[in-house]
Amino acid sequence: MRIEFQTPHLDLTRGLLSQTFGETVANKHAMEWKLSFAADRKKVAILVSKYDHAMLELLWRATRGELPADISMVISNHPDLKESVQRFAVPFEIIPVNSDSKEVAESMILKKLEQNEIDLVVLARYMQILSPEFVAKYPMKIINIHHSFLPAFAGGNPYLQAKERGVKVIGATAHFVTADLDQGPIIEQDVTRVSHRSSLDDLKENGADLERVVLARAVKWYLEDRIIIYKNRTIVFN
Repeated sequence: MRIEFQTPHLDLTRGLLSQTFGETVANKHAMEWKLSFAADRKKVAILVSKYDHAMLELLWRATRGELPADISMVISNHPDLKESVQRFAVPFEIIPVNSDSKEVAESMILKKLEQNEIDLVVLARYMQILSPEFVAKYPMKIINIHHSFLPAFAGGNPYLQAKERGVKVIGATAHFVTADLDQGPIIEQDVTRVSHRSSLDDLKENGADLERVVLARAVKWYLEDRIIIYKNRTIVFN
């Protein structure tokens, strides 16, 4: 259950409001509950590699006031998108990653996130698999965009997998990141039709449009506290 209410004339502090609700309602019904305030803007960090479409969509929407958050930084393992990010006056950090430096790189990223008190990490086509230790630091606070309609074509090269299977629709999936690759609770999905005439580049181009919109929806719903997680499923009040 999710209840949203306005309190323009409520003469209570936040602490007293939480205490009163707990004592008069929540405790009586043995509820698991959380009280959030719309005025509290969450701090977001975006992790990205070389594909810019999903990242730019988030930055653009944040600039227009469509995402109730402060995008505190963009972290990439490549320098390619530096100028694009700086146009939005958002700090851009380069932390290279390779097979020998992965643990060190993740440690550096975590330090940046902690220093900036980040509430949500968004993987906007960050082409690295995060370690279980990293994910454990931000449980159900990391959202990834996967370029397929999960659970179909999990893992790498989903557009190639789709092309080889001759699919008639392709999709995109925004989900929470867990220790199991592409297995976290799904937040949002969408699809578009393709045909046997569609080349691999066509699939990627059409899919990029889906990725932008699907990720933006999922992030917005998270920022507005519209998502409840139950086991490995989500309930989304959209």
